[in-house]
Amino acid sequence: MIESVDHPRHYQGSIECIDAIRASMSPSGFADFCKGNIFKYLWRYRDKGGVEDLKKAAWYLNALIKHAEEYGTPKEEGK
Repeated sequence: MIESVDHPRHYQGSIECIDAIRASMSPSGFADFCKGNIFKYLWRYRDKGGVEDLKKAAWYLNALIKHAEEYGTPKEEGK
């Protein structure tokens, strides 16, 4: 576990921010949120965060996998 990725110091409190985000969205919305963050961290890792951004992308990918196992894979709108 990487503390700066799994539990950043600036996210402190009794409720994890990711849990509040998940609770505020539909299952499909949360899946899209994870996809967006994966893309963001992969896009910028060479110019900004390096390996830490790759680890963040992996964190969101693992969250998306766990979410898909629980809720299934949402279909894209219009399909």
